[in-house]
Amino acid sequence: MDSDNRLGRFLQARRALVQPEDAGLPAGTRRRVAGLRREEVAILAGVSIDYYVRLEQGRERSPSAQVVDALARALDLEGDAVEHLHRLARPVGPRPGGRTRQEQVSPVLLRMMEGWHNTPAVVLGRCLTVLADNALGRALFAGHTHGGDLLRLVFLDPDARRFYPDWDRVAVNTVAGLRANAGTDVDDPQLIATVGELSLRSEEFRRLWARHDIRQKTHETKRFRHPLVGELTLDYESLTVNSAPGQQLVVYQAESGSPSEEALALLGSLTAAEHEGSHPHQPSSHQPSSHQPSSKDTHT
Repeated sequence: MDSDNRLGRFLQARRALVQPEDAGLPAGTRRRVAGLRREEVAILAGVSIDYYVRLEQGRERSPSAQVVDALARALDLEGDAVEHLHRLARPVGPRPGGRTRQEQVSPVLLRMMEGWHNTPAVVLGRCLTVLADNALGRALFAGHTHGGDLLRLVFLDPDARRFYPDWDRVAVNTVAGLRANAGTDVDDPQLIATVGELSLRSEEFRRLWARHDIRQKTHETKRFRHPLVGELTLDYESLTVNSAPGQQLVVYQAESGSPSEEALALLGSLTAAEHEGSHPHQPSSHQPSSHQPSSKDTHT
């Protein structure tokens, strides 16, 4: 992980993504680096070249808020990325013990989700593992090798590109969301293990992680190609769980009167028929592990 010089690595990664012409600079023909040069960022931010070099090298670690804002403008950062840059410039101390925080889902939230019979809902942990779901949320993501882990579903599941028709966009947003969840706390053992595994097993994940995109999961329209009911276009809203920092409640809904609403209703009826006569499903929180679950015991 990049824990020793997080600010410098972020600045370096982001300036490589800014094209000179987008910053009002001549592109030239003799560039040896991708994106902007260090001196160009310094000029755009209104700081000395030596000062900016020291920032990237980790020899200057406490830029003022005004300098951080100037750097954000020079690098064309917005929203979550600007907030992340400020956090990197004012890091908090490491968590005691360096242990992974236990992720427990509130029993009240579990009961609430189970009452949403027509609405898929899942609770995600910091590394985008599924901590809990309701019946329709489980059915929405059922049948995949990595159904209980959104990150591994996107990058490691053999059916991912079919399941997500807009896979490229989903992949970018998933990695950006993971970085947003992690914030400056990149020493979490679970995060280190997750990023390490995905970096080794997926070239696409490794490339996207190196971009340092930061974008919190909020709301979006997402397309699915479900093996039982076909095409689904669903809006989702991601809500923070205030009683459990780091957890997200993600709720999906189809547009009223749309074919996707009919398909979602069909999926709900198939799910109800499958579980008819059985005890109601009681989702429970769990701790992610190195165990690779089978399609029989996973859900996302």
